[in-house]
Amino acid sequence: MEILSLLLDGFAVAFEPLNLALIVFGCAVGLFIGAMPGLGSVNGVAILLPMTFLVPPTGAIIFLAAIYYGAMYGGAISSIMLGIPGASTAVATTFDGRPMAMKGDADKALIAAATASFVGGTISVILFTTIAPPLADVALTFGAPEIFALMLMAFATFVGLGGDDIPKTLFSIFIGLVFGAVGLDIVSGEPRLIIGGIPGFFHGINFLVLAIGIYGIAEMLWTIEVSKGDVMISQASVSVKRTLATMKELVGTWKTMVMGSVLGYFVGILPAAGATPGALMAYGIAKTGAKDPSSYGKGNINGVVAPESANNAASTGSMLPMLTLGIPGSPTTAILLGGMVIWGLEPGPMLFIEHKEFVWGLIASLYAANLFALVINIAFIPAFIWVLKLPFTILAPVIFILCVVGGFVPTMDMHDVWLMLVFGVVGYLMRKLDYPMAPAVLAIVLGPLAEPALRQSLLISSGSFSIFFTRPFASAIIVTAIILILLPVLKIIYEKIKKPAAA
Repeated sequence: MEILSLLLDGFAVAFEPLNLALIVFGCAVGLFIGAMPGLGSVNGVAILLPMTFLVPPTGAIIFLAAIYYGAMYGGAISSIMLGIPGASTAVATTFDGRPMAMKGDADKALIAAATASFVGGTISVILFTTIAPPLADVALTFGAPEIFALMLMAFATFVGLGGDDIPKTLFSIFIGLVFGAVGLDIVSGEPRLIIGGIPGFFHGINFLVLAIGIYGIAEMLWTIEVSKGDVMISQASVSVKRTLATMKELVGTWKTMVMGSVLGYFVGILPAAGATPGALMAYGIAKTGAKDPSSYGKGNINGVVAPESANNAASTGSMLPMLTLGIPGSPTTAILLGGMVIWGLEPGPMLFIEHKEFVWGLIASLYAANLFALVINIAFIPAFIWVLKLPFTILAPVIFILCVVGGFVPTMDMHDVWLMLVFGVVGYLMRKLDYPMAPAVLAIVLGPLAEPALRQSLLISSGSFSIFFTRPFASAIIVTAIILILLPVLKIIYEKIKKPAAA
């Protein structure tokens, strides 16, 4: 009852006219920021942080949190409409969202993304409200061995992402890991894999550069080749009847939404994990456990629902360690943490006691931001659909310009733009040769997270791998990962044994 009373007080703060206006404005701005390739919530929050000094601290954090939420929703827009991930958190949405748009189901994909984001956000905020302190304690017990085990479990789902051709899938994963290792060694500081001594490789290969090249440039080249110059414009449309039919279909995806929401939230609360691994893992698990895994990557609505529910849940989860422990759970919450310190608020357990109005006002604002982001997103779907009806002679140059901007913005380095164009050609060739691209993209995300966790774990145990089996959480996750790796292999063996028996 005490929590309910505190939450009601929080709603009184969140629905003050100024704070309510900041929530609506923040969601709208965040939606635009998320939809712009290369921007994302990190850049959006960082750029707009100075504006928050014009309002009280509570209003400031509510505004930035609303931008964060809006950006999580907005990332799916360009992924679905143009095949260009708006942010790293929306890459997994591209896998099935873009094929749906190309089949004329862009409205269905956008509604699915918005609804799944709403469900993910709602479940995560409820979890945040009810069991925040115990979860913060659990997150604190996660050291390097547990983080590596979690990353290994994510890698285990990759085998299912590449279909039945396991050798090609493994090749794709290893290529991604190699790209992820380019730069400076995390322990010795020595340069490694600096191709041709080019200075641009010293800062590593930015994940968005790879993703935009493979899913933006490569997709455009593939479309031009397949259409032989006569590109069919998607006959996407939106109507009340189609919207109701989509909502009815989404009821059948509730298990995927709940799985993505819970998984995304728990991954989000882990320090330095963030929403991207959560979205990728949710997609992999949804596909691995599907009755028809081959439909994924071709326009399966569950392939949109899983990552979108997970990335929104993770964005809320990442705020938990920030508020309770003073440890940011993602790059965006690191900026929010900096803002809180500037405003004179010290994150930690005492924050919930000394600044109740601030904490519960923020929590209540997340409920409101979730609702407003859904309403704004759905209201703009007709405008998003209009983009698909543009002639390809106009759309292709727009896509190309957005890709170039998206490649340049993260590092402000032309080296990344040229690299993005190279990845576009590589992605196009991989598609022609029927190599799965998803595992390579996912490997370059998780590789830089898994490597330091592995090396730190082995330093702690003096080089012994037993550390992964002597710690309860790590051993449970490792065993789960091994099972996930063996499942597709056992399935292939079973099918080969079954065929001669049937004959």
